[in-house]
Amino acid sequence: MHGGRPNYLTAQTTIRSWLFSTDHKRIALLYFASITFFFLIGGLAAVLIRLELVTPSADLVLPDTYNRLFTMHGVIMVWFFLVPSIPTTLGNFVLPLMLGARDLAFPRLNLASWYFYIAGGALTVLALLLGGVDTGWTFYEPYASAFSNGYVTLAVLGIFLSGFSSILTGLNFIVTTHKLRAPGMTWYRLPLFVWSLYSTSVILVLATPVLAMTLLMLVAERVLGIGIFDPALGGDPILWQHMFWFYSHPAVYIMVLPAIGIVSELVTAYAHKQMFGYKFVAWASVAIAAIGFLVWGHHMFVAGQSLYASLVFSFLSYLVAVPSAIKVFNWVATLHKGWIRFDAPMLYAFGFIGLFTVGGLTGLFLAALAIDVHVTDTYFVIAHFHYIMVGGSVSAFFGGLHYWWPKITGRLYPEGWARAAAILMFFGFNLTFFPQFVLGWLGMPRRYDAYPPEFQIWHVLSSAGASTLAVAYAMPLFYLFWSLVWGPRAPDNPWGVTGLEWLTSSPPPARNFDETPVVIRGPYDYVDGQPRPQAENV
Repeated sequence: MHGGRPNYLTAQTTIRSWLFSTDHKRIALLYFASITFFFLIGGLAAVLIRLELVTPSADLVLPDTYNRLFTMHGVIMVWFFLVPSIPTTLGNFVLPLMLGARDLAFPRLNLASWYFYIAGGALTVLALLLGGVDTGWTFYEPYASAFSNGYVTLAVLGIFLSGFSSILTGLNFIVTTHKLRAPGMTWYRLPLFVWSLYSTSVILVLATPVLAMTLLMLVAERVLGIGIFDPALGGDPILWQHMFWFYSHPAVYIMVLPAIGIVSELVTAYAHKQMFGYKFVAWASVAIAAIGFLVWGHHMFVAGQSLYASLVFSFLSYLVAVPSAIKVFNWVATLHKGWIRFDAPMLYAFGFIGLFTVGGLTGLFLAALAIDVHVTDTYFVIAHFHYIMVGGSVSAFFGGLHYWWPKITGRLYPEGWARAAAILMFFGFNLTFFPQFVLGWLGMPRRYDAYPPEFQIWHVLSSAGASTLAVAYAMPLFYLFWSLVWGPRAPDNPWGVTGLEWLTSSPPPARNFDETPVVIRGPYDYVDGQPRPQAENV
């Protein structure tokens, strides 16, 4: 797993040295092990849901159990996989390396954030083991406080604790980006992944406290009977939706902005060409983060809010598509006349671009008032959400993982298997979720365990796709671990690219660089397909 020279993996080898490490690279691996565990739990729930839906009648689990399964799937996947996945693993590992820094600004806070995440996850898993929650992942009121017989308080406190993890991570990334850049690393020499992590961190720091306060109010109402959301106690259930979605729509961009940053890195790396319109792509991340705070009301078009408010939210939802489209067009322009290599990370990036485009276009359907009324709470919404979050974010996560795997471990993975997994994931995903657009358009409501027989063919296709997708997700688990033992040793810069992280050894030393690099050019400087590194003194 490592070469002859000392590196962060061999610096200390006791379990204590890992559990109390303040090295950002080791903490990234702790997070990676944790989110993989939660991904497996959330995935298991998804498998049971799809098995139940193969037949029109509810014949696998009881309706109440089905409610708890899709709630478990949503809660685990959103808060314990999708939100932390890229920033805490790949972001944690490569951000200081990309900046030419020795570590994050607050190494102890970084470790504390992992412990908050583990504590929150433990509470939520305990709630599941005791009997689960039946509210859906949105915990809508007044059901969640007045009527649910699940372990709502325990699950909500788990999410509350994980929120502290998000805030600490975001704070750390912001200060690191401002204060620990190497000499010569100006803002317009930052890699685009750093721009996206910075924008994501601003959302984490500003939006997560709103979720924390909202969840505490839910607990206060459920435990103490305070009337905030329950109309029987003088509360307003619509207030819950406003406060919940004020966090949860920006949370969509917490999940997808880091993925967009990874794809920007992959497109330039495997086209061996400078990013077309670098400044536009960089500021598009900031624009998405800013506008993302202004569109939460499109989740509430049928909740009774003012028609004028709905029109404003509809317009703003169309507006947020503009910076997203800028990125897609600039990626395509970057590929034009590039020296393209179809390695596995690039295949994952292509998958992301296709799925993200479909997800974005169907988001415009949902932003249109007339169409949204028709498809609200149907499988159309589920398909749209998964195209962005799972198709997009998970494709980019796997792409980034393969791209930086040689740097993280010092080993190369089997390229053929990796390409097969990337292609299988793309086909499996489309087979799973495209039929759900049709289901939703035909009127199939979500969260039902039984349905009319005419919908069965679409559900069977979807479940077949889910089986394919499960294989595609499991494959990297096997061949990446295989590479740790039998994979060939990785050179320092296996892809022939320009960023600072490729100028240090694979795996990096504990302090990242033997001497601080001095940055002399932009992040993607290629001449006729040949890289010119950002620094030359490392």
